[in-house]
Amino acid sequence: MRFILRGVLLWLLFTATVSAEPLSIYVSILPQKFFVERLGGEHVHVAVLVEPGQSPETFEPLPRQMAVLSQSALFYRIGVPFEDAWIDTLQRTHPGIALLDARQGVRLREMEPAGGHPHGSGHRHEGVDPHIWLDPANVRVMIGYLRDRLIALDPAHAADYRENHARFYQELVALEQEIRELLRPLHGRPFMVFHPSWGYFADAFGLRQLAIESEGKEPGARNLMRLIDQARAQQIKVIFIQQQFGQRQAAALADAIGGRLVALDPLAESYIENMRTIARAIGGAYP
Repeated sequence: MRFILRGVLLWLLFTATVSAEPLSIYVSILPQKFFVERLGGEHVHVAVLVEPGQSPETFEPLPRQMAVLSQSALFYRIGVPFEDAWIDTLQRTHPGIALLDARQGVRLREMEPAGGHPHGSGHRHEGVDPHIWLDPANVRVMIGYLRDRLIALDPAHAADYRENHARFYQELVALEQEIRELLRPLHGRPFMVFHPSWGYFADAFGLRQLAIESEGKEPGARNLMRLIDQARAQQIKVIFIQQQFGQRQAAALADAIGGRLVALDPLAESYIENMRTIARAIGGAYP
């Protein structure tokens, strides 16, 4: 009888373990989904607020998303513009919601203004740059805090979270080294973009981004002429654009310099491969 009871208890324990629901985690953008799933594996279920093709600059959560988010185990925010508009309301209406800020421990930079003004020129900058994930070194910081929070929420799978973190950390180190070697010959060179999403990438790998617009503000005629002059002086023939933003002014500038438009996506989910794609595109933009 004792053996039967022990068998029943073991079966119940096994059933409870395998049928345990994964942690429900909400994130703002697709790269975060990649990070959480790499650390959490089968122990997490990740939902994303900003879907492919949408912009975090203009996104507004739907009421159904807010309702489901309030019941999740964790909301992993990252500092993109739409969050600030409703995060206080979310915390006030759902004071028990668990939050983790991906910016924790990351050194933040300022967003370049439209028109390509250099730092130190006396022009006002446009606030904190939210695109922290475009530097792999920042992601290594981010996933350390994420690992710790997953362990706190689900200590039964702590060993899995630690093992997944260690593996992903080394992938990020290798990725950073690969990109650094690819772009080393281009140290100090500028590349031109429509929206200034690439500041952390540029800082990490010794490049400079020249932005056409910032926070929805396109440059006036004088600044546009300055950009054209800069592009010609630097022999820039490629302007990098994103599907989340209009292309009219970028196309006009490309036409003025005899250049072309190349689309890159800072919000793509497949982070490792997308970073390689970005590095190759920028590296291949120079004559």
